[in-house]
Amino acid sequence: MSDPVLELKGVTKTYNAGQPNQIDVLRGIDLSISAGEVVALVAPSGAGKSTLLHIAGLLDTPTSGDVLLAGREMTRLNDRARTSARRDDVGFIYQFHHLLPEFSATENVTLPQLAAGTPRRAADVRSQALLERVGVAHRAAHRPAELSGGEQQRVAFCRALANQPKLLLADEPTGNLDPETSERVFSTLLDLVRETGLSALIATHNLELAAKMDRQIRLDAGALHNA
Repeated sequence: MSDPVLELKGVTKTYNAGQPNQIDVLRGIDLSISAGEVVALVAPSGAGKSTLLHIAGLLDTPTSGDVLLAGREMTRLNDRARTSARRDDVGFIYQFHHLLPEFSATENVTLPQLAAGTPRRAADVRSQALLERVGVAHRAAHRPAELSGGEQQRVAFCRALANQPKLLLADEPTGNLDPETSERVFSTLLDLVRETGLSALIATHNLELAAKMDRQIRLDAGALHNA
């Protein structure tokens, strides 16, 4: 087994701590994801999966516990260092594509690379290659409003992978698509993840999609269980 890319050790998340209406969203989460491993996170609505993904992706901090990314402890880093690690090492995909509406497909994939310091020409070349890989290169100059739902989400996949992250986090990445499109788009995502050797934690309600991943875990009442 290769070294973990993501480790959560005793992670908790509590809101209104010490008050009568205290809410314990996460209760001592332990999770390890190896390099190249694709893990399905299955959870009912309101179980805290988005909170877990946000903590894993350095968008939020735990109340207690440790988050390690590629062996590096992240919890006690300052905001600037966490932002840098998030930009360079983590890719995010959401249920809704969140593409910038005023920019083309290529520009949406290029912008994160420019923010990371990649020269424009090299960034555009990588953007085009990613768009071609997911089958939307012919739509590269189109803005999001001119793309179908499946095309928009494929562009979002490319954006998430633009900076060659170590870890991909996805929150219901095909949940906004019809079943047929969802199956097709998810297959593209899974192929892309496996080709690049990424580690991935993908939240989904779809048990058929979850079964295609390497391992399934279930979040229930703030605790993780093997599915």
